[in-house]
Order: sequence, then C-alpha cells, then structure tokens
Amino acid sequence: MMWGATVEGEERTSLGNELKTLDLLFDRVMESHVKMVGKKTEEEEDFLQYLIRVKDEDEKAPLSLTHVKSLLMDMVLGGVDTIVEESHLPKLPYLQAVMKETLRLHPTLPLLVPHRNSETSVVAGYTVPKDSKIFINVWAIHRDPKHWDEPNEFKPERFLENSLDFNGGDFKYLPFGSGRRICAAINMAERLVLFNIASLLHSFDWVAPKGQKFEVEEKFGLVLKLKSPLVAIPVPRLSDPKLYTA
Repeated sequence: MMWGATVEGEERTSLGNELKTLDLLFDRVMESHVKMVGKKTEEEEDFLQYLIRVKDEDEKAPLSLTHVKSLLMDMVLGGVDTIVEESHLPKLPYLQAVMKETLRLHPTLPLLVPHRNSETSVVAGYTVPKDSKIFINVWAIHRDPKHWDEPNEFKPERFLENSLDFNGGDFKYLPFGSGRRICAAINMAERLVLFNIASLLHSFDWVAPKGQKFEVEEKFGLVLKLKSPLVAIPVPRLSDPKLYTA
C-alpha cells in the first residue's frame, strides 16, 4: 500500500496494527482451509480451497501460500474485476435483447405522449379533425401478430436476429416514440438502465419470496404498472462455489 507512506505519527502506528490484525485473520482462514483440503468434493469447494488444491496438485503452477494469500487480499480489499463497467455493456448483446423485449411487452407509456395534429388529416381512410388529441397505442403495436411471431411470449432472442433499436425508425417498435417527439433522453436511459441491470445481475441471483411466484399481470393507465408489486430477493452470487470452478 504505497499510500501508507504518507501516513505519519499515531495514524501510521494505528494503520500498522490494523494491517497486522488483518494479516493474522487471513492466516487463520488459510490454515483452516488447508486442513480441509481433500475432505470436500470439487463441487463443495470454495474459491480458497480451489486455489490451495490447484497449488498442491500442479507442481508446475507458480503458486505458493503467499501468492494465494496475496490474491485473496487483492480480491477482498481491492475488488479486482468484481464490478460491471460501462465499457462492458457493448459486450452484453443478450442483456440488451432482454431490455428491448421487456420494453416491447411492457412499455412504460403504453399510449406514449399525447400528440395534436395541426391540420385536418386523413389516415388509413379515417378523417382526423384539426387539433385532435392523438394517442399511439404502442402496447397493441408491440403485440401485433402481423409483425411479431408469438407476440405474447417473452423471447429476447428475437432482438438478436434483427437490428431494431430505440430510435423509432421502424414503426412496429416504438418504446420511446418516434420523430420530433421522441424521448430526448434515450441514450442516457438506455445506458443507465442497462448498466444497473448488469450490475444487479452480476452481483446477485434473484428469487421469489418463499411460497410466491412472479406475477406480471398489468394494470393499465397512462403509465403501465404491474397489478401486484414485483418482489424479488437478492442472493449474493459469490456464495455459490461453482462460480469459481466454471
């Protein structure tokens, strides 16, 4: 810890004592795990047991207990590659497809923002008088079987097979509207929502409360909401030892 050289006096002594305590803690944890090597199946091992086993099994592996402890401290204290970064988002096409499919089935504004025509118009044989308040039913458009295979099914894969995006260029997919009245914050919303979803999925598994199921029945209004609140319980993913041996 190079920044430790800037600490002086009592703070330096206190910092040194804390680091010694932390080092002893890691030593005790490693000693207990060394004793457990061979007593568990590979499926039951945690990350530390896996490293110790690899060190002992592979004579060519340049690993010692000191290396193992350093790696463990680096991961616990430094958080090496443990979080999602914005640069990762372009490498997550399926997650992007999930977000697009979610907005297809459950658009936030099912009727978009109201429009008003500045002059009388004829659309598909219907006369729309001047100054009419016009709503675009994107909920129905997004579920139209003329444009979507199995429109009521949640199938993110459909967005891996086409180039549909949020810019409103294709009138069968308009979660943010189109033209001059399109949502001005699309780019920010897309990145922010995708980043938050990726971070939550990376860090946790999500399960329904015991005895309950996920319900996605909707309650209609100007803003689309679920009929019943969606409740999900986060479970730390790193508690699953299989993640370390995959």
